[in-house]
Amino acid sequence: MTKPKLPKTAEKKPVQAEEPAAAVPNEPPKEKESEPAAAQPEEAAGSGEPPAQGEASTPEESPTEPEKPAEPEPEPDPEPEPEPIGTPTSEPHCLTVDDITDTSISLKWRPPERVGAAGLDGYTVEYCKEGTDEWVPAFEGLTERTSVNIKNLPTGEKMQFRVRAVNVAGASTPATLTQPVTIREIMQRPKIWIPRNLRQTVIKRVGETINIVLPFQGKPRPKVTWTKEGEALDPKQVGVRNSDFDTILFIRRSERKDSGKYDVAVQIENMEDKASLHIQVVDKPGPPQNLKITEVWGFNVALEWKPPKDNGNCEITGYTIQKADKKTMEWFNVYEHYRRTNCVASDLIMGNEYIFRVFAVNMCGLSEEPCTSKDSAYIQKTGIVYKPPTYKEHDFSEAPKFTHPLVNRSVISGYNATLSCALRGWPKPKVVWYKNKMDISNEPKYRMFSKQGVLTLEIRKPCPFDGGTYTCKAINDLGEAEVECRLEVRVRL
Repeated sequence: MTKPKLPKTAEKKPVQAEEPAAAVPNEPPKEKESEPAAAQPEEAAGSGEPPAQGEASTPEESPTEPEKPAEPEPEPDPEPEPEPIGTPTSEPHCLTVDDITDTSISLKWRPPERVGAAGLDGYTVEYCKEGTDEWVPAFEGLTERTSVNIKNLPTGEKMQFRVRAVNVAGASTPATLTQPVTIREIMQRPKIWIPRNLRQTVIKRVGETINIVLPFQGKPRPKVTWTKEGEALDPKQVGVRNSDFDTILFIRRSERKDSGKYDVAVQIENMEDKASLHIQVVDKPGPPQNLKITEVWGFNVALEWKPPKDNGNCEITGYTIQKADKKTMEWFNVYEHYRRTNCVASDLIMGNEYIFRVFAVNMCGLSEEPCTSKDSAYIQKTGIVYKPPTYKEHDFSEAPKFTHPLVNRSVISGYNATLSCALRGWPKPKVVWYKNKMDISNEPKYRMFSKQGVLTLEIRKPCPFDGGTYTCKAINDLGEAEVECRLEVRVRL
């Protein structure tokens, strides 16, 4: 009797049982179920029964061909190992002395470079005397600030200081000053720092508050002294408040008398620094003076006045001129911001009578009161008569005077030659020409010209005989004048 062949399902069953175990390692109960399932075909084979229809499909699922190996995934970068929570921070750095006095010291530092996962709760500050190891806490508890002021220290002692950063893991290594510090205030030369806005005159209006702050430096605390024009300040009018770093000059309601030069001195023993500032308190100006009507013609009126006696402690920037008809007494502006002290009011209405007033203007505004003209100007309706102005006739009488003299000349014979000069005088002078002191006015060889004060003598084709001294003489009722020159005639080669 031949041994029955086992079905393929039973032969491959152990492999099938391993695959789900490798694919799903987190599901162990399914492995246990697969063991009885593998035993069932064996029992069926022993009994000689064919496998069930549902089991016959199992061989098709079993791989007949070798599977392609899956491509390996790239390994991710290794993550940095987290810092243990129980690690203290690194030490604070840049511990320095910020300020020092006879009994206190100010320290400052920077946070630690490495804080860690535990965070930072605060800092402790300790100090000890040089030569001892007894560290004393500067204060109770922790401080979150990176600066501290330690007070009540012994004057003159050399002290050492250190700072620790604290978190849940404990305190860090201390940051210590490089060398001990002597508790004694360092003298600093006094110096006043004048702000830029106070380097020029401080201008305030009457009634405004003056509050001037001048910072300074100096250690120990310097003595501050204020004076005005070399005299002490009036404490009833001016208040002064001093601190370690600045001085304040305060005037609640300023007045004109508060104007002037203020000097401040900062002194430490025999060292001193001084500064000056100027305060100008201004007010509205007074009214102009002596407004009067100087002339009325046509539809125009000429006005004139003088500047006010009180300019309000600042420059007068102009004037405002107004007019009013005597019937209505309503005021209207003629000019605004007018700079001069005289003007002409034009385009007035014929038949009306006008009065005028003038206000002075400065940076605070118009004067409280105007200056009003005492007289009025009436613009006539008819009978306008033009009076031509009379001029004094100018006397142009003048004795003869040569403004340009005759010039010595050298000419060539056979070519016309001219001699010229310039003359002025009134009445018109009589002109006579001479050659070698002899009158040549009627000689045909010579021609005389006079045009707009320029006198010219023309000599027609001179020969060597025509050379000599020529004189021009001018005569009128107020006097006479003459001018002469030499003429040389050369023979043509």
